[in-house]
Amino acid sequence: MRKLAVIGLGHVGATVAYTLVTKGLVDELVLIDKNEDKVVAEQYDLLDMLARIDTSTKIKIQDYASLKDADVIITTFGNIRALSDGGNRFGEFDHNVAQVKEVGQKIKESGFNGVIVNVTNPCDVIATLLVRYTGLPHNQVVGTGTFLDTARMQRAVGQALGEDPKNVTGYVLGEHGESQFTAWSTVRVKDHPMAEVAAEKQLDLPDLDNQARRGGWLVFHGKKFTSYAIATCAVKLAQAVLADAHLACPASIFVEKYGCYVGYPAVIGANGVEAVNHVPLTKEEEDKLTSSANFIAEKAASVK
Repeated sequence: MRKLAVIGLGHVGATVAYTLVTKGLVDELVLIDKNEDKVVAEQYDLLDMLARIDTSTKIKIQDYASLKDADVIITTFGNIRALSDGGNRFGEFDHNVAQVKEVGQKIKESGFNGVIVNVTNPCDVIATLLVRYTGLPHNQVVGTGTFLDTARMQRAVGQALGEDPKNVTGYVLGEHGESQFTAWSTVRVKDHPMAEVAAEKQLDLPDLDNQARRGGWLVFHGKKFTSYAIATCAVKLAQAVLADAHLACPASIFVEKYGCYVGYPAVIGANGVEAVNHVPLTKEEEDKLTSSANFIAEKAASVK
């Protein structure tokens, strides 16, 4: 039986739950949020559509004890009102640090031994803290991290070239935040190196990198939240765990060299992070990654 839980039923958590149920990806879904009325509302809205879809999902609410035999928990708790247009993901830092201590302890007490997919921002720091408070090994906690930012880079490059974003490969690395960067040495368009494509098409790579970094704020400015893209990333990672897919992708993972979680290429399967997929980078890219990771590590170490 495929069993998954979502902790935090805001815009992202609700979109994750809707996607899981409409696609029939899980047999049992547990929804948890501090707002009792919101959880009940989401549960019944999902239950009311079961008669009109082709699959069936058992939906439970507010039961941490039932997490013991869950395969995956997706953590999406947060306070979107703490952010402001054009700000940074650390706007939620104080609120979410307090929440992760409580949530982490409750997950630990439940006896959960599956994989946590963290969305909560600042994603890399919260993933680091989830390991601290749940006691789970590093491989069983993974953050969406730069999985989303890489998709935004693919979109920006695709738009500039009139290409489907799926024809663009490569990585955005580092923090899911302002110190992230596109590792252009890894990026290819239909298997052609991006450096060659950019020179031929006279593309401004720093501008495209900035479009990837600021993509989330473009959405936030109009909607006051983001939901579809990040929820899709979280579901994709959860599916990789459920199917033992050994999905090669960038994600927020623990990299021993840096001593913290940071956006880096990984392989995701039934055990969570099955492998760290080390890729060659230029000296400039290595320096940017080190600087970004150090920033994350300092923020995580500041939490006592």
